[in-house]
Amino acid sequence: MGSEMEMVDLLKAQMAFEEEENLSLMHLTDSGTVLGLVLVDVVNGFCTVGAGNLAPTEPNKQISTMVEEAARLAKVFCDKKWPIFALLDTHQPDKPEPPYPPHCIIGTGEENLVPELKWLEKEPNVTIKCKDCIDGFLASMEKDGSNTFANWVKTNEIKVVLVLGICTDICVLDFVCSILSGRNIGLVPPLQEVVVYSRGCATYDFPVHVARNIKGAFAHPQNLLHHIGLYMAKGRGARIVKNVSLDSTCCK
Repeated sequence: MGSEMEMVDLLKAQMAFEEEENLSLMHLTDSGTVLGLVLVDVVNGFCTVGAGNLAPTEPNKQISTMVEEAARLAKVFCDKKWPIFALLDTHQPDKPEPPYPPHCIIGTGEENLVPELKWLEKEPNVTIKCKDCIDGFLASMEKDGSNTFANWVKTNEIKVVLVLGICTDICVLDFVCSILSGRNIGLVPPLQEVVVYSRGCATYDFPVHVARNIKGAFAHPQNLLHHIGLYMAKGRGARIVKNVSLDSTCCK
């Protein structure tokens, strides 16, 4: 166990990156920048203990912190009537998503927002999009060729999106990479910047020492993969921030 932790620390040291200390929401909006909040898959099936095949089996600090920060910032955005876009992982029972086991099946409750965010469903500034694949940008494609996320950005004239959610290295990363690529080729005007809030993101934990005792299991050490997800997002052009506050004072 000790050697595994040392290896994780070594890998993180080799993939170090700079995080901004604090993002001031009022500093952005006071300068005339329209800011949007994106919540990725903060649903029972990924966040609520015992809620499904991909839910945590016991309380998890990284995940609970993510949920707390998502609820805190969602309240700020709703109070200010700023736009929110919530992606909810939602699947039909006859359409598997390999390599993952069945999860967030329609009607099970796994696909619903966590209790701390359920109130968002009634807020007029919130756009909710159910998604049936890992990448929320691809899942926002409609049959007529339009894209719900791109339309949300354009309609609200959003220049900066703040992204939170789960999993840092999977759904959050794929979405961030896609919208950055879309921004680069003019698919999501007037979007300029993508900001990922590190404490507002989380991933699941399946340690190496547990996986090695289960045939066919694929280890997923939480702290390392969370770090790698942020590292990859930074490498694709996202800003990574440690804290998000309403004013210029650090929130924690």
